[in-house]
Amino acid sequence: VQLVESGGGVLQAGGSLSLTCVDSVRTFSSGAMGWFRQAPGREREFDAAIRWVEGNRAYEDSVKGRFIISRDRAKNTLSLDLDSLNPEETAVYYCSGSRRRPILSSMSSRQTYEYWGQGTQVTVSS
Repeated sequence: VQLVESGGGVLQAGGSLSLTCVDSVRTFSSGAMGWFRQAPGREREFDAAIRWVEGNRAYEDSVKGRFIISRDRAKNTLSLDLDSLNPEETAVYYCSGSRRRPILSSMSSRQTYEYWGQGTQVTVSS
């Protein structure tokens, strides 16, 4: 299994960015995928997740209305569109995958996901 993220970078506060994650072997076609972030000295925190077949989405409250998670089933690609970013959201953003279809209430839990990408750095300057 290989998850490869891309799209990170440096931007100013208030800016937008799109992240992409490719599941090269179609591992999660019946499960779910998500995005988490980890800032220095902090635990890995949930941002958004999506069930691969049904398309049910879950978001952390602080990102609702600003982040949009989507998937392209034909390309096995997961995306996260980030808008109105602030410096506190500077972190390494990780793509994650679960082979099993999770219940909705567990989509925000790190323990739901067995596989993780290497991460992509997003730096938001003030």
